[in-house]
Amino acid sequence: MRATECSDAELVSCTLAGDRDAFSRIVSRYQILICSLAYSRIGNLGLSEDVAQETFITAWKHLRLLREPEKLRAWLCGIVRNRIHKSLEREGREPAHDAAPLEAVDDSPAREALPSEQAISREEEAILWRSLERIPELYREPLILFYREHQSIERVAGALELSEDAVKQRLSRGRKLLQEEVQAFVENTLRRTAPDQAFSGAVLAMLPLAAAGPAATVGIGAGAKGSAAAKSGFLALWLAPLAPFLGIAAGVGAQWLIIRNTTPERGPRLKRLALVIAVWVVYLGLFIALENTLRWLAGHLEWGGRVRFVAFAGFYWSFILATITVQLLWIRRMKARWQARVDAGEIPPKPMTPMSPGTLAAVVAGGHLMLFSWLMTLAWRFHDPMGVAILTGAVLVLCIAAFFRIRAAAATEVLRVTSSHLALCGTVILLTLNQRIDVWVASAYGVTVAEAQRLQPTWIVPLLSLAFVCWTALLIALIKPKRR
Repeated sequence: MRATECSDAELVSCTLAGDRDAFSRIVSRYQILICSLAYSRIGNLGLSEDVAQETFITAWKHLRLLREPEKLRAWLCGIVRNRIHKSLEREGREPAHDAAPLEAVDDSPAREALPSEQAISREEEAILWRSLERIPELYREPLILFYREHQSIERVAGALELSEDAVKQRLSRGRKLLQEEVQAFVENTLRRTAPDQAFSGAVLAMLPLAAAGPAATVGIGAGAKGSAAAKSGFLALWLAPLAPFLGIAAGVGAQWLIIRNTTPERGPRLKRLALVIAVWVVYLGLFIALENTLRWLAGHLEWGGRVRFVAFAGFYWSFILATITVQLLWIRRMKARWQARVDAGEIPPKPMTPMSPGTLAAVVAGGHLMLFSWLMTLAWRFHDPMGVAILTGAVLVLCIAAFFRIRAAAATEVLRVTSSHLALCGTVILLTLNQRIDVWVASAYGVTVAEAQRLQPTWIVPLLSLAFVCWTALLIALIKPKRR
């Protein structure tokens, strides 16, 4: 019978009966899967094939221990993963830390050529792994299998026990993570390194010669996501990236309305507006410069995905924390100067003229857009309609509450009411980030929320949020003026 006509259970039965050719068919059927799984973790073609050969030898020796022969594939996958773990422990390394940089490949001495039927140079192998190592294993395994299995999504789905939609999505994400300049090279090289009939012959040559087959050695030890997210349309492509800047523009407009209401003279009014614009330009310029510097460091130091995630999360939280600190200190300084004028007997500034309902509504709307536009942009970018809906509803409720609270407050209480409302807005932002971060990471990688938590250390977000709250509370307590 041809190998394609035999089930796994039949091949196992024939092998246990002493048919070496049956085991050769098992090796031929699963050699690409086992070699690919080993290479995906080890990152070295020679070592990965050694581990794969050890896997089949172990399977030959312990085949009689397989209680459910129809689950042969899963059993072999378990053996190879165990052999991979032992190999990495024996080598005392992780593959991502052992690969040589691409710049050093050309200067390294070449070893002797491999057999011509599957030979690739040392330089090619280094480039191949250097291109694949930064892709999470979740995407690397199906990507390697896809090109070694003649680009068959059905066979990859069967080998990894996934749906075809999940395989398509992981392949799509894996391709995006590959560097464009080496993508074609990786695909061609993976095809050339697929094990062939010579691999099966090598395995058979290493089998024990006992005619009884595996029975002679039985005394030795026992051994998605669904379819891809819909592509963004015009709004996501053009307007979404501009949403934070539109929010800032709305905030500047709200500040202009406040300046116009509190400063009747045209000259001082324009000076204050210029000062507001200058502060925003410096603030955004500093943020962009620091973010680009961090990106350069991430590329120069070749940070992995998890290190990069923690570094950028820490940067964003630290920048916001520094912003809040400067704002609180500035407000404390302004209050101290005003109190000094009162103590010196000077006339305090006139109270703010109450705004008209239309102006107050515009100020409230502009301020909330400035606070929440970037968060709504994140939810939109990561295809989170529930997050967008929650934020939209929260912003509407907060706007209405702020409008009526400020309108009902006395002129001397407006600053206190505004400060407490800003604290409420900050709480809503922190709660949203902590509740939706897993969903956004899962959408970015095209995986489930549970898989996203394994891919990236999202626990850093609640930890940073707790540090943010503690620092803000401590700072407010320290700068709070003492009662006389």
